[in-house]
Amino acid sequence: MEKQEVTQLLMQLKSGEQGAFDKLYPVIYGELRQMAYGHMNRQQDDHTLSKTDLVHEAYLKMIDQTCINFSDKSHFLAIASRCMRQILIDHARKKYAQKRGGKDKDLTFIDELFSKNEQQAQDLIDIDEALKKLEKLNERLAQVVEMRFFGDMSIEDTAEALGVSNSTIKRDWMKARGWLYKELKGKFELN
Repeated sequence: MEKQEVTQLLMQLKSGEQGAFDKLYPVIYGELRQMAYGHMNRQQDDHTLSKTDLVHEAYLKMIDQTCINFSDKSHFLAIASRCMRQILIDHARKKYAQKRGGKDKDLTFIDELFSKNEQQAQDLIDIDEALKKLEKLNERLAQVVEMRFFGDMSIEDTAEALGVSNSTIKRDWMKARGWLYKELKGKFELN
């Protein structure tokens, strides 16, 4: 029933019905929190955003982009996952820039190695840049990583969101992880 209800609310949203997002949010909130947990689980313990903050920020970001056409619940969750990832990347960039002190503060290579928080923010930025490269090579592989790794979506949900079979997602997931390993291998060897 919930999946049909979500799809119906998405159709109302598409048609421009006022308040559709407000009806959709309570229905999908639990899944958005679970997705946020997957995203935040990969962050440092003292991260300044909470799961709830991440859900609310993603929701606000999605409201601002009302021109997005959500085809069904899985597609909606995939876009929500992307929004959460973008929020975390933006947060990491700001944090990294603050730690670096902009151009006014000189840090040595050793300072950077010993700054765990700064390194974690940079690692997230490096992963984002690698995903952008992968997206240029193969958009679906990047989407699979985004949904599986950042969105904590199952093989089945990812397959449904992308309109392909489970076995295709399994193959794509293996290819994408291999490509990312090669791309990021050198960047993480110093840690």
